[in-house]
Amino acid sequence: MVRETLPMTVDITIPSPGESITEVTLGAWKKQDGAWIEKDDLLAEIESDKATLELRAPASGALKILQLEGDTVKVGAAVAAVDTNASRPAGSAATQSSAPAPVAATASASDSVRASGVAKKVAAEKGVDLAAVHGSGTAGRVMKNDVLAASASSTTEAKPSSKPAATALAAPTPALAGARNSRREKMPKIRVKIAERLLQSQQSTATLTTFNEIDMTEVMQLRTNNKEAFEKTHHVSLGFMSFFVKAAVSALQKYPRVNAYIIGDEFEYHDFCDVSVAVGTDRGLVVPVLRNAEAMTFANIEGAIRDFATRARDNKLTVDEMTGGTFTVSNGGVYGSLMATPILNPPQSAILGMHGIKKRAVEDPNNPGQIALRPMMYIALSYDHRIIDGAESVGFLKHIKDCIEHPERLLLGL
Repeated sequence: MVRETLPMTVDITIPSPGESITEVTLGAWKKQDGAWIEKDDLLAEIESDKATLELRAPASGALKILQLEGDTVKVGAAVAAVDTNASRPAGSAATQSSAPAPVAATASASDSVRASGVAKKVAAEKGVDLAAVHGSGTAGRVMKNDVLAASASSTTEAKPSSKPAATALAAPTPALAGARNSRREKMPKIRVKIAERLLQSQQSTATLTTFNEIDMTEVMQLRTNNKEAFEKTHHVSLGFMSFFVKAAVSALQKYPRVNAYIIGDEFEYHDFCDVSVAVGTDRGLVVPVLRNAEAMTFANIEGAIRDFATRARDNKLTVDEMTGGTFTVSNGGVYGSLMATPILNPPQSAILGMHGIKKRAVEDPNNPGQIALRPMMYIALSYDHRIIDGAESVGFLKHIKDCIEHPERLLLGL
């Protein structure tokens, strides 16, 4: 008697990116439905409002896709399954092309078009060439409605006109202008969250911004004189961010309300400085946190920021790494910004904005009454006026200015 082997499947479920996250958006599948996959193969990416995570195969077998690219899925829900009793096909190690769902089609130019499985099926039924359809989905992906619209348009154009032919001369064809294409794509969850937080910040805080300017001559000279030895010793470049983080920590310890939260009708003070540093990515700005920055050296800070920037570009930062800062430093100068008013990141009470370094004519500090060209930087402090007074904000920026213009103060703890 031959015992029939029952199929065994392993569900592929959405992992939790963090405590406050309940749903994610499913990215493009890297493997076809029905394809053989190996354990730990990258199958897709999932995007939450804070981070992007990889979805990998829990076992080897045949893939069964249950949810399509762009679907919003609850944490813990199954998006696919693996049939572990499926027979391993010959040459299964070869890379399989990605597709969100199985679609039988003949080889054509449409095969290379990004389209949903439903859109491909409808296109095959109605004889629509996907290569000629403008997609309204993410990254120009062709959706079902796009195919239906294209099919309706072709039917309309094919109908013979019942009107008699015009005898008047046709109007001259106007000269063609430039291309006027447009497209829509779904807003990534991280940008939805950024928009929500920025709006919340503007509506829930009494935000003011104060400015100062810093003569960067001394710190630039110190950096030039020591950057080679610094990199040789610590294996990381010496930038300006470490100076400003150290200066900010010094100022936060002098002005503790700048490092505090407003929680309901209470002020929450912190005896530590968890400094968030803004890092730009193609998906938006993220703010990983330097925990206990008051205990970090220049090399610690530079190394951590370099690591954050590298992993942010690869979507490898965790939610925990981007949560819980007490103060933020943002360097718009790397993008060429001369002056801007940064927006608070609640429940934080303040944010420091750095800007571009420009040579300007100012009074020479070494020769009072004379004008000299000096490398100058505008700095801005946006703060919640409910907890921080104007005098504190001015004093805070003045302290940072003193630390950067006289960098020895950072070494002496002044």
